[in-house]
Amino acid sequence: MRGLSGDSLLQLPVRLHGIAIGRPVDLIVDPDGRILGVDVLCRDEQHRFLPLAAAEVLEDEIRVDSALTLLEHRELAFYRERGRALAGLRGSPVLRGDKPAGLLRDVVVGDGGAIEALLVGENGTSRRIPFGADVRFGDGRRRAPAA
Repeated sequence: MRGLSGDSLLQLPVRLHGIAIGRPVDLIVDPDGRILGVDVLCRDEQHRFLPLAAAEVLEDEIRVDSALTLLEHRELAFYRERGRALAGLRGSPVLRGDKPAGLLRDVVVGDGGAIEALLVGENGTSRRIPFGADVRFGDGRRRAPAA
């Protein structure tokens, strides 16, 4: 999954044994700069949480091995409380050190759901900045990276 934009990830269908069971509508981001999971709108019109660790992101789909990996609304709410929806973070200021880097447009997701880079821009421009310990976005919450 190296180098996949958040927008690209949101375009992939969620499939179980080749059958589309839902579509991603948002990514849940934790303060450490990881994608916790995906808010999936399922075929029954219910939102469910899919932990990214319980899925396999392929070129043409997000594959799950069991429908039980899609957690009910209560669990989605639990993860939303601990993380932030990417949709709500878009347009928020990004700081690199103490300097403004632009407004958040998207994230670039790497292996294991780690955010590799941020796509920032203003006035129609866009650029990629590596995501590191000196980068903050959203409300600025950031915990020290795990060693």
